[in-house]
Amino acid sequence: MKVIGITIGDPAGVGPELIVRLTPHLDKETAYVVYGEYKILRACASHLGMDWEFPTVEKVEDIKEPGVYVIDLNVCDTDRPSASITSGKVAVAYLARAVVDGVTGKIKGMVTMPINKFWASRAGFSYSGQTEFLAQAFSVKDYAMLMYSEKVKVALLSTHLPLREAVQMVKKDLIKRKLLLVIGEYRRLFKVDPKVGVLGLNPHAGDMGQIGNEDVEEILPAVEELRSEGYKVEGPLSPDAAFLEPSAYDIFFCMYHDQGLIPFKILAFREGVNITLGIPIVRTSPAHGTAYSIAWKGKADISPSLHALHLCRQLVYNMDP
Repeated sequence: MKVIGITIGDPAGVGPELIVRLTPHLDKETAYVVYGEYKILRACASHLGMDWEFPTVEKVEDIKEPGVYVIDLNVCDTDRPSASITSGKVAVAYLARAVVDGVTGKIKGMVTMPINKFWASRAGFSYSGQTEFLAQAFSVKDYAMLMYSEKVKVALLSTHLPLREAVQMVKKDLIKRKLLLVIGEYRRLFKVDPKVGVLGLNPHAGDMGQIGNEDVEEILPAVEELRSEGYKVEGPLSPDAAFLEPSAYDIFFCMYHDQGLIPFKILAFREGVNITLGIPIVRTSPAHGTAYSIAWKGKADISPSLHALHLCRQLVYNMDP
């Protein structure tokens, strides 16, 4: 029996609501353990006029059959915190507890609901996002973010960095290493040898060196070396036209966060899933934030989280049938 963990994220955000509303859609043959606060989940369900009652367990080893269980950390002093240092602190606590079980192999997959980077950082979280924390926890040096939907897939050279720093990372060796990781992980998870379109950095992919030199001196050599080794990579592609045919490539490899995330969210926001590549377990997350303004109101779209849960289960069984 495979066990999949779900963290509730920032409890002031939409995470608790999404978990409460998603529960009826979970696979009946799989065990799910929710890391968070029982009182918060019950309060959220009550606020939405729903009943939500599932058993609590002290540890994953106590789970003997499929179903939904809660590891109740009970670290929050209220059943409905506001967006604050408190909500940021407990969100990190839920994530950290789930990661412990992931590192020790007790859960095979993990779905993380959104945290708020501002409040998490104010609470002492020193990472730029959950992806970076997971990489550190699993002692992984090379990792990547893959935004996945049936319509379009986007992988990133760099994730949550200021644009000035992201541009400085556009170097041949790093591009090649990251592409090899993305291709290898895609083969491992999806059993597909992907065709990858590599975007340029500058407008029109540099116009043969007329607009910056990164495309000619860093990106093109990385692509050519990989092609000579038998990998199906093409580029650099002009960023302003690359996504006109989303099905042209299995993966679009982008040089920085917004270059990939803006077109991805335009094309596939409702079904978008964030996958962390490079760590030994499956980690997925819906492609949206905490959405404080609509939290606990029954307005949040469950589609991204439902896709994240279904994809996590699919990949867990792909890796270890």
